[in-house]
Amino acid sequence: MAVHLLNWVHYRQDVEGLDLDLRYFRDLDGREVAFVVTDRRKPVLIVECKLSATAIDPNVRYVKTKFPDCPTWQIHAEGTDDYQTPGRIRVAPAMVLLRTLV
Repeated sequence: MAVHLLNWVHYRQDVEGLDLDLRYFRDLDGREVAFVVTDRRKPVLIVECKLSATAIDPNVRYVKTKFPDCPTWQIHAEGTDDYQTPGRIRVAPAMVLLRTLV
């Protein structure tokens, strides 16, 4: 997953001239999210990765409250669950997110 996101970030940097970065999020209280794509240091995509479809990670909910307008995904490698929570967190197979990046 990281390689695909990194390639997408590099493509958009090279072709569109965007100032994107792929980052890992961890705050002082230990809350972590796998990937945050930033544009000029502002989050534009939040992604948490899980092996299987599980309940929304509390850390993802926390980060979403800090950046409510940022598209937020919790993706999984196994299973077919695909839905959006009332808090606008998309839960889906990893391939669904990857298709949106093309």
